[in-house]
Amino acid sequence: MQTPAASPKTFFGHPRGLFILFLTEMWERFSYYGMRALLVLYMTKVIFFDGFDISKIHGLVTLKAAFESVLGPLSAIAISSQIYGLYTGLVYLTPFFGGLIADRYIGARRAVYVGGVLMAIGHFLMAFESLFLYALLFLILGNGFFKPNISTQVGDLYTKDDPRRDRAFTLFYMGINLGALLSPLVCGTLGEKVGWHYGFTAAGVGMMIGLAVYHLGRRQLPLDHLTKEEVTDQPAGPLDGEDYKRIAALILLCVVNILFWGVYEQQGNILQIWSDRNVDWNVLGWTVPSTWFQAINPTLIIAFAPLLNRLWDRQNKKGREPNSVTKMGLGCLLCALAYVLMFLVARNMGEGVLVSPLWMIATVGLFTLGELYLSPIGLSLVTKVAPVKVVSMMMGMWFMSSFFGNYLAGYLGMYFETLGEEKFFLMLAGLVMFGAALFFVSSKPLKRIIHSQG
Repeated sequence: MQTPAASPKTFFGHPRGLFILFLTEMWERFSYYGMRALLVLYMTKVIFFDGFDISKIHGLVTLKAAFESVLGPLSAIAISSQIYGLYTGLVYLTPFFGGLIADRYIGARRAVYVGGVLMAIGHFLMAFESLFLYALLFLILGNGFFKPNISTQVGDLYTKDDPRRDRAFTLFYMGINLGALLSPLVCGTLGEKVGWHYGFTAAGVGMMIGLAVYHLGRRQLPLDHLTKEEVTDQPAGPLDGEDYKRIAALILLCVVNILFWGVYEQQGNILQIWSDRNVDWNVLGWTVPSTWFQAINPTLIIAFAPLLNRLWDRQNKKGREPNSVTKMGLGCLLCALAYVLMFLVARNMGEGVLVSPLWMIATVGLFTLGELYLSPIGLSLVTKVAPVKVVSMMMGMWFMSSFFGNYLAGYLGMYFETLGEEKFFLMLAGLVMFGAALFFVSSKPLKRIIHSQG
C-alpha cells in the first residue's frame, strides 16, 4: 500500500505537496524541453544534412519512405517537421493510456515512477546516434505514464470547492516553465556549442533529479483513488448520467483545444528554424545560441503568471472574472495576434536582413499570455469536472488533444516553404482565430453542463 500524505502543514498558503510536485515537474520539463530545443536543429543540421548516411540510424530509412509514400518527396525541413510533429504528438497521445492504466491498475504514484525511469532511459539513448528512433520511443512511452498522473496529484491536494485550486495550477505551471527556461540555456548551449549528445545527456540527468525529488517528498503527496479504496475498502460507484455529461463537455473542449496547440507548437518547429535564420543573435560580440529563443516563453510565463493571478483576483472580487472556457477563448485570440505580428515582421523585413530579437520577444509575449489563459486553466478544469474514478484518464484525454495539436503542428509546418512566410503566418492566425470563436460560442452552454464549475 502507498504511503499517505502525512502532513497538513502549508508553505506559502498551499500544501507542501504542491512544491514537491512543482520541483518534480520542473526537472521533468527541463529534460523534455532540453530535448525539444535541440530536436529540429539536430535533424536539419546533422541527420538530414547533405552527406549524412541515414541508414546508420535504425529504422529511419523505413520511416522516411513511409512518409514519402503518402506525402511525396520531402525536403530536410519537411521530413524533420514531420518527425517533430509525430514525436511531440505521440508524447501527448500516450498520457490517455497512461492515465487509464493508473486509474485501473497501478495508481498515480507508481505511474510517475514508471514514466520517469522510461524517460531517463530515452534521454540517455539520444547519446547514441544509431538509437535515435528508439530514444524517441522511450520518451513517448515514459511521458504517457508521467504526464497525466503528476497533474492529477496537484488537484488531489485540494477539495473541489477550494478557491486555491486554480491558483495552485498556475503555480505548478510556473514550475513547468522554470524547467523550460533552464533547459535551452543548459541543454541547448551544450548541444550547439559542445556537442549534440552532451545536450541530450544533460536532459537525462535532469529527469533523474526530478525522480529523486519526487521520491524524497512522497510523504507530502496525496493518496490516489486506488490507494484510498485500499484504505477505506469502499470503492467508488459506477459513473452516472451527470458524470457522462461532464465527460462529454471535457471532450468537446479537448477537440477545440487541438487548433490552439497546432498553431502554438510552431515555436519548437518552424519558428525555431525561422529565428535561427532570420534573427540577429549577436549580442555584444557573442553569438547567442538560437535555441535560447525557446527560453523566452518560459521566462515570460514566470513573469506574467503572478500578474495574471492578481488580475483574476481583482476581477473575481468585482464579479467580472471570465469563466474558464472564455479564458481559453482569449488564449486563442492572443495566439492569433502573435501570428499577425509575425506576418508584419516577415512582410517588412528586407532581403537578407536580420531582424532584432525584440520582435521575437514581442511575438512570444503574446504567445505566453495566450498560453496562460488556456493551458493551466484547462488542467484545473479537468481535475474539478472529471469524475474521480476516471480523472487520470480524462487528464490523459486533455493531453491527447495536444497529440492531435502537435501532429497538426508538424503537418502545417510542411507548408512553410510552399506558401511562403507571409501566407503561412496568416494561415496560422486564421486557424487559431477560428478556435477562439468556437470557445466563445460554447462558453455559456458548457458552463451550464459542468454546473458552473471553473
